[in-house]
Amino acid sequence: MTEADARLVLATLDIVAERRGDPTADVYATLFSVHPELEALFVMDRDGGVRASMMQQALECIVDLAGDRLVAPQIVAASRTHHDGYGVPAERFDAFLVAIRDTCRTITGIAWTAEADRAWDRMLDEFAGFR
Repeated sequence: MTEADARLVLATLDIVAERRGDPTADVYATLFSVHPELEALFVMDRDGGVRASMMQQALECIVDLAGDRLVAPQIVAASRTHHDGYGVPAERFDAFLVAIRDTCRTITGIAWTAEADRAWDRMLDEFAGFR
């Protein structure tokens, strides 16, 4: 991800924050619409705390990757292993990050550009490589 990519990703997050505030519910609705089998993994998350924590950590990793890159690679690699223990198939781990991108695209609307799309794709490719 280039510096220009980082600026575009962060700019889309700013727009989402302005328009929606906390997009957590939107992200999970997107995730579960594409991968309904994942919703059962949250059966014990009655108050949404686990979902909120996962969302916060994902956003922190996105911001870190767009900036100093101090912790995102390690957190994502460790989370992959951790989620395997919860029964999250390896091929589904990145679906959460894709749902964040897709939700940001929806909320951003016409402000979403082809350049933003490419920047998010490059970022998602980087995240996919953290093992």
